[in-house]
Amino acid sequence: MLLGFGEVQGAKLNLSSRGDLREAAANLFAMLRELDKTATHIAVSPIPGHGIGEAINDRLRRAAAPR
Repeated sequence: MLLGFGEVQGAKLNLSSRGDLREAAANLFAMLRELDKTATHIAVSPIPGHGIGEAINDRLRRAAAPR
């Protein structure tokens, strides 16, 4: 299932359709929990690696790490 960021087609949910990193950070955990209810795999649109985007990408890497 695709978790979008910015202008992206086919995403079930979108962290921020405007590409706003603050909005994306605010939505991240709730949207991951929502997708985790039904998805076996979650793909995420690229998140810019500057500013708060660094923290978002770090959290996504941690969530994807083997357990």
